[in-house]
Amino acid sequence: MIGLIGALALALQTMPAEAAWTWTLYADDAPVVLANEVPDTPNLRTTMECDPGSSVARLTLYQAEGLAGMGRITSGEARAVTQVETARGGASRLALRTDHPVFAAFASSGALTVSVGEARQTVEIPAAHLAKLRRFVELCSG
Repeated sequence: MIGLIGALALALQTMPAEAAWTWTLYADDAPVVLANEVPDTPNLRTTMECDPGSSVARLTLYQAEGLAGMGRITSGEARAVTQVETARGGASRLALRTDHPVFAAFASSGALTVSVGEARQTVEIPAAHLAKLRRFVELCSG
């Protein structure tokens, strides 16, 4: 019992603190990537990537197991429908045009929800990081 408690305590100490999570824009190479991550670790929640000028963003949601099928994408009043596929490691992946009204609403509000049936995952970008999202859209748009 004591060994189990010790192992749990060690696991909690090595887990990244919520404050360690941030949004980072990688725009020096193709593809352009906006990642919700703990820097310098393999910990990811969300990535958005695109080929510069393609106007197509590929979103990967790493904590969205079971989110696959025809998805409803919403941001504010804007709506879209797209295929959500299972990606490596149980993540979910979808593509959305950066010139679609739902992506414009996302760039404005920082909130995007992906729903498939009853399953849903929300991506939230705090106001302090919205400039990175807007720069991502700018670099991706053709």
